[in-house]
Amino acid sequence: MSVRWSLQLRREAASVPFARRVLLGAMEAAGVDPDISHDLSVALSEACANAVEHAEGDLSGTYRVTAEIDGDRCRIEVTDFGPGLPSRWLPHRTRVPAAAAVPAESGRGMFLIESLVDNVCFDSRPGRGVVVSFDKALKWREGSLLQAS
Repeated sequence: MSVRWSLQLRREAASVPFARRVLLGAMEAAGVDPDISHDLSVALSEACANAVEHAEGDLSGTYRVTAEIDGDRCRIEVTDFGPGLPSRWLPHRTRVPAAAAVPAESGRGMFLIESLVDNVCFDSRPGRGVVVSFDKALKWREGSLLQAS
């Protein structure tokens, strides 16, 4: 069994805890281990906060969160419609550079996301936004609803 949901949210600070609560509720209902749920919710909060704060110039005023639990993995994608990441962060549309290369006042959320999940991709689409996608292997509580067989 798999579960997929998507939210279109306003680029407002209040949307960040809302997205986090939706994810935590879905994880609780599915029976995901609370430590895994916490890691994913913090990573989601950071990705959403970045979309809210840095997507200036976005005419839609929104961003999208999509999450999927499929088997023993959860995949989350946060898409904004802003100007994209500065080229110094994604010189070849790959991962962000080492922590020492990122100014102290910015970029910390990206590194927090990387530390909490198994895989992460920051895809900057200049003039069309940023897609942050990440996934993590799931652990289940005993008798979980979606636990893979």
